[in-house]
Amino acid sequence: MTSDVTSDVSGDLTDGATDGATGDTTGDAVPDWEKRFRAPRVGLPDWAEDAPDRSLFVSNATGTYELYAWDRATGAQRQATDRPNGTTDGTLSPDGEWIWWFSDTDGDEFGVWVRQPFAGGPDEPATPGLEASYPGGLAIGRDGTAVVGRSTDEDGSTLHVVRPGAEPVEIYRHHESAGVGDLSRDGTLIVIEHTEHGDAMHSSLRVVTLDGATVAELDDSKGGTQELGLSALGFAPVEGDNRLLVGHQRRGRWEPMVWDVVAGTEQDLEIDLPGDVSAEWYPDGSALLIAHEFEARGELWRYDLATRELTRVDTPPGTVSGATARPDGTVEYQWSSAAEPASVRSTTGAVVLDPPGLRPPGSVPVEDVWVEGPGGRIHALAQRPTGHGDGPFPTVFEIHGGPTWHDSDAFAATPAAWLDHGFAVVRVNYRGSTGYGREWTDALKHRIGLIELEDIGAVRAWAVESGLADPARLVLSGGSWGGYLSLLGLGTQPEVWAVGLAAVPVADYVAAYEDEMEPLKALDRTLFGGTPAEVPDRFAASSPLTYVDAVRAPVHIAAGVNDPRCPIRQIDNYIERLAARGAEHEVYRYDAGHGSLVVEERIKQVRMELDFALKHLPRGSGA
Repeated sequence: MTSDVTSDVSGDLTDGATDGATGDTTGDAVPDWEKRFRAPRVGLPDWAEDAPDRSLFVSNATGTYELYAWDRATGAQRQATDRPNGTTDGTLSPDGEWIWWFSDTDGDEFGVWVRQPFAGGPDEPATPGLEASYPGGLAIGRDGTAVVGRSTDEDGSTLHVVRPGAEPVEIYRHHESAGVGDLSRDGTLIVIEHTEHGDAMHSSLRVVTLDGATVAELDDSKGGTQELGLSALGFAPVEGDNRLLVGHQRRGRWEPMVWDVVAGTEQDLEIDLPGDVSAEWYPDGSALLIAHEFEARGELWRYDLATRELTRVDTPPGTVSGATARPDGTVEYQWSSAAEPASVRSTTGAVVLDPPGLRPPGSVPVEDVWVEGPGGRIHALAQRPTGHGDGPFPTVFEIHGGPTWHDSDAFAATPAAWLDHGFAVVRVNYRGSTGYGREWTDALKHRIGLIELEDIGAVRAWAVESGLADPARLVLSGGSWGGYLSLLGLGTQPEVWAVGLAAVPVADYVAAYEDEMEPLKALDRTLFGGTPAEVPDRFAASSPLTYVDAVRAPVHIAAGVNDPRCPIRQIDNYIERLAARGAEHEVYRYDAGHGSLVVEERIKQVRMELDFALKHLPRGSGA
């Protein structure tokens, strides 16, 4: 069984593209908004199951996000990777002897696994015999056997068993998306998350042996259509224990249950907490560490499997973006709030990792806003700038990506930069967002983009009517799916927005579908109900290119030339249409993929966006 340190910094990396740090610029002349990016930060450490003193974490201490090895017994830390465009996708072998990391080219997400000794040494191929691909999960056994998930346009999804000194053996293949869920502690069982039913938003589970023979199936589809999703949260960390922790949606939200894959029994936990609930095992398998998300905040609980007792793990109000239970029963977690930067803490009261150098300045707390919308109550998070009067303010609607994601009461450097410049910031957890139940997330089908913009529009109306936002100085901004919604909103609501900012967006949905990585094609087929050839009207209705001639606002677009998720050709198609009619726009292309892991690059992009907005917004008293 293995885990991945990427998730530990996912909240940081979805703040636009990357919020990061070098820590080498400390003078008072440096504005606070830049200090927040440059200040060193660390992710939650991953630790080797059989060598818990050996850990792996992500840090931006050099100015680029890279992997670091940490020997807790000696206190020694060393930088394990060093690449121009950064590295965040890595894990430890169970014995702690090896660091595995995924090597792509300039952020294109297409590559191979390599490994290096924990103590240092040259990298070597970790899966010789496997060609480059998009990653589809990884699990490493105690005997060195690895289960590798892969995805390519030609092969679809495949799983391979790689044993030391032997050729890889393919044990699974399907044209729909699938990936490695986990490997049992004794290395005999593999759980596969698959979408063979064709619904890429809701996975089913299949447990197989290392030769691919099916042991058990768990499928919550109904009547031939997948209505509920399942996720593999991990096999029990106990030798000979066949229990698998599973996330399910049977009661309208994500919550855990325990499935004995050999006996075929299910233990329904019925944890009485509102909102979404996830879990991981305590190392002895007797209890679960519960991660509870509700109304944009996160907290932790301990659930005793024998007594069914639920006990609160004390954490401050805000967001817990990652947590792990240690062998001694303590819990380490990464925490932040919108006002206070992230830190890695322990239930002992200690700070687990304290980065040296510059400490990032804090920011402004969020206010919860609830607005009645066409699909139900919409939750938004609003922040008011300090020292700029009472408003109304120029206001940035910072739209999250995903779309299966949500904004939370967590520290983020990009909104803080806008606040420092006198802008109010509003973030909307529109339909399609996670954290508000299955129906809210699954509402995002067929009228893609238009549904989210209805919710954003309802919150925009509240912001203006409440006196927070100046209706003449509204900025629509976002990255990835948020960038897509920004372009679509500029075209479908041209009278509303004064400036548009779109980073790594979908701009021409048909061309995006043609060029994007295969797993995203599967997601688009689920969202739209077919391919562009099968449902052309739906793709046209949801494509920003359809409305490009209606755009009135000046628009700034940033794009990674190696992006496999929002490829460059479809962005160029949109830009050519803007240019053909002389529309006010600026374009910035950079040598990376879906965002950048380089701090100075990210600062450069935020500075461009700030300058562009300040240049084109009407004059007022707030900025």
